Amino acid sequence: MTQFIGSIDQGTTSSRFIIFDRQGDIVASDQREHEQIYPKAGWVEHNPTEIWRNTQHVIAAALKKANLKAADIASVGITNQRETTLLWDRKTGVPLHNAVVWMDTRTDELVARYTKDGGADRLREKPACPSRPISPASSCAGYSITFPVPVKRPKLATRFSAPSTHGWSGTSPAAPMAAFTSPM
Repeated sequence: MTQFIGSIDQGTTSSRFIIFDRQGDIVASDQREHEQIYPKAGWVEHNPTEIWRNTQHVIAAALKKANLKAADIASVGITNQRETTLLWDRKTGVPLHNAVVWMDTRTDELVARYTKDGGADRLREKPACPSRPISPASSCAGYSITFPVPVKRPKLATRFSAPSTHGWSGTSPAAPMAAFTSPM
């Protein structure tokens, strides 16, 4: 009978996998840091391919340390980086750009202008969160500043998916786990 639970902690500075036994004790873990990318002052990005490879690595390394196989893990919990946002092509699974990290400030001015005349109330109705630089709506606006293809080529934009901790855009409820079974 499978007696272990895994936990993926995909954080701002690293990816970690921890294996717990039935009593909640740590059996094994592994962690790997990823690069912080600062293209401009206040902008913070992560390479999604690096994060995916690091996540695969830490899972394999923790399983090896515990002398376990993937089949020995009954379930896996996932915690992630707040409102870090990533766009990818739904047809190819390829990320369109680096992830815009939750602490990125590229949309501060845009959010300030939008909220000045009551725009925050309209924004709250859609994503169900306050208008602030780390909300999914402003993160996606950050993509239009950084990577303007959705604006210039709207037909291509219908192929994009943008997950956040508030929900999955344009995908099925099974989409979060699909990310761990599909290659990037």
